[in-house]
Amino acid sequence: MNISLLTDFYELTMMQGYFFYCPDEEGVFEMFFRRQPFEGGYAIFAGLWPLLDALGGLKFTADDIAYLESLNAFKNEFLEYLKDFSFRGDVYSVPEGTAVFPNEPLVRVHGSLMEAQLVESMLLNFINFQSIIATKTARIAAVAGDRPVMEFGLRRAQGVDGALSAARAAFIGGAGSTSNTMAGKLYGIPVSGTMAHSWVMNFSSELEAFEKYTEIYPDRCVLLVDTFDTLKSGIPNAIVVFSELRKKNPPLMAVRIDSGDLEYLSKKARKMLDGAGLPDVKIFVSSDLDEWIMRQLIQSGAPIDAWGVGTRMITGWNDPALTGVYKIVAKKGDGGFEPRIKISNQAEKITNPGVKNVMRFYDGKGVMLADLIHLEEEAEDLRKLVDRRKPIRFNHPATDYAKFTLFEYGSANTLIEPVMMQGEIMKERPTLQEIREYRQRQVDLLDATFKRLLNPHIYKISLSDALKGMKSGMIRSIRDTNA
Repeated sequence: MNISLLTDFYELTMMQGYFFYCPDEEGVFEMFFRRQPFEGGYAIFAGLWPLLDALGGLKFTADDIAYLESLNAFKNEFLEYLKDFSFRGDVYSVPEGTAVFPNEPLVRVHGSLMEAQLVESMLLNFINFQSIIATKTARIAAVAGDRPVMEFGLRRAQGVDGALSAARAAFIGGAGSTSNTMAGKLYGIPVSGTMAHSWVMNFSSELEAFEKYTEIYPDRCVLLVDTFDTLKSGIPNAIVVFSELRKKNPPLMAVRIDSGDLEYLSKKARKMLDGAGLPDVKIFVSSDLDEWIMRQLIQSGAPIDAWGVGTRMITGWNDPALTGVYKIVAKKGDGGFEPRIKISNQAEKITNPGVKNVMRFYDGKGVMLADLIHLEEEAEDLRKLVDRRKPIRFNHPATDYAKFTLFEYGSANTLIEPVMMQGEIMKERPTLQEIREYRQRQVDLLDATFKRLLNPHIYKISLSDALKGMKSGMIRSIRDTNA
């Protein structure tokens, strides 16, 4: 899909300015986010491969050019340039599914100022949305443990693409299936679904509705039991149907409860099913679930076997936007890339200058310890220190006095890697299942203190000595100049 006009208008007006005043100048932009979503201890990076596909297909059609011309904001020379435009920049990124943290670079774009500026809004749209949904789902999946989570959010998602992108991100985050059939087709996600209350209401009785459904789907039968009365009607009728169906030894028999006191109803339903000799019938629940409600149900001992989660997962409920931003960090000069920095009265909003990467450190058991943001030019020397297990200094990004030295660690790896060069994808595309499995390994490498829902431990994101020195020096120079 060509989405070249999926950009904020000012990206195009700036692009035209670059075209006339500095068409050959190059820069480096990076994407990062400022605040951990859901007051959590980690986020999951998602949306990379859809972004790369979009970048590879960037072009301005005749209709696009005609529309831009109608706005009376662009000169003919610039519109002629756009007719042959394609993205020819380089993209570096952390792998999709990586556990990530505030203020560290996640994506770098190297290219002409024109093309790097143009893709800002598109990049943020892909990464911000899918990352927030993957993060929310990872939190939900972590609470669920080995009990399957089904994504039921299509009807509450933000529009058609929101539903599709969110289904993809939710699968990466840990949902085992989706109710969205189109997402199943596009992304190869397992699809799941049972029945609506309307099915039950369209027959002469609830029992007949269950019997007819069982006739059509005898192998995977899930009955919705709360249309009229869960305990007085739904479960007794399900018992009648399943008592007969179990003679065929189907692989799945389950009831779904979609309303009411889920703890009370699931416990009563379990007792009734077991009493009828149906301990193999599973109990699925839905109804505005999230990680907090699920945790409470699990802690209360509710005998729930699977979760259907919709609105509060697919919308990133209560924190629906990642605080991702895209800033220029370097501009190419005669001697290479020269660092750029944005100054603010708020220390946390001062950007980290220069072309950077992130090195992640682990203890002897492979558990994540801390991330060190460093300049690419110091990568080789830093790797030599790591290979010899030398102590490494970690400097706080916003204050000069806060620092520590990491003396003991087991290993370290670099997170950001090239994924697109001169507009061509150069990395083998993982399957969505492989991204999902990688995400799970990432979460497994986090200490339990970072995965707490309430007051999680804050993961350490620090600057190398060289980067800290550069940043402090640039801040002093700019403030002295403007004093």
